Amino acid sequence: MLSFKNRLDKIIDRLISDKLLNNAGLGNEIGFYIFDYPPEYELETRDHIRFILRRLPQKKPGLNFIHINLFELIINHLKKRKLLKRVIQIQRQKGDQELLKALKGPLGAEKIAKAFVQKAKPQTNDLVLVSGVGSTYPLLRSHNFLNNLHSLMKDTPLVMFYPGIYTGQGLRLFGKLKETNYYRAFQLVI
Repeated sequence: MLSFKNRLDKIIDRLISDKLLNNAGLGNEIGFYIFDYPPEYELETRDHIRFILRRLPQKKPGLNFIHINLFELIINHLKKRKLLKRVIQIQRQKGDQELLKALKGPLGAEKIAKAFVQKAKPQTNDLVLVSGVGSTYPLLRSHNFLNNLHSLMKDTPLVMFYPGIYTGQGLRLFGKLKETNYYRAFQLVI
């Protein structure tokens, strides 16, 4: 727990660093960062995100940032499209597999990425924080979502809190699922 606590303690300084906020030293790569953590520390991570959201304005006045919980974004996306009640009904009547089939179109990574950018407003925010990734599985896969965000986020740094392992070459949700290739992000804190 100590090394995890030490990693948490480094997040705010990293988020307010000019290097991160200005995408400095990335070698023309996109400013996507991942804070991976053991899934058993989900509740501690959520608490720490709330702490970060309170402290950022004090540590860096004038910083425009937004926090988006992906699961809440998906629920609101389904509500906006008047699909939420219907998908709950499908799940109850036909089960999880039919639900996943029914949601494949409305929750495609490209559509969720567009909904995300509408909320994130990268043109007016200096930083975007993302959580709720584990709750979206298997509806949304992180690597597909991030790939669809590349061209939409422009130069705005994005930090994803990821319950699993990021190796720099791939993502392994919950530290258990098969690794999916993704190499365009940087470790936020090692």
